[in-house]
Amino acid sequence: MKPDRIEINDLLLRCIIGINESERKNKQDVLINLVLWTDTRPAAASDAIEDALNYRTVTKQIIEYVERSNHFLVERLVERIAEICLCDPRALRVQVSLEKPGALRFARSVGVTITRTRADFGLKQTDAPK
Repeated sequence: MKPDRIEINDLLLRCIIGINESERKNKQDVLINLVLWTDTRPAAASDAIEDALNYRTVTKQIIEYVERSNHFLVERLVERIAEICLCDPRALRVQVSLEKPGALRFARSVGVTITRTRADFGLKQTDAPK
């Protein structure tokens, strides 16, 4: 089975992120894009949210985490976002991209993209709850 994809695009949030003194005091914009791999067939067959990877719930968890976070490195923040996504047993794999607009002079943004699976966090590859 080739997994399906759920995409969440251009989630714009604010958080403390960076190593410079001003970055440690003032929240900055971060732009997040996610691709979640899952099997959408159970939800398609039942038309019931209980059978779906609920992207609204996952997004709320990410928003809550990011807005309270204060990491030094983008690499740490994207890793934590990936772990949050993969805590839903329906999520098989996730790609997280995070950009800091205006982080470098003459560049629109600087970003990091990672791809992680459940195994990367020691989570079992189990079936979704019935």
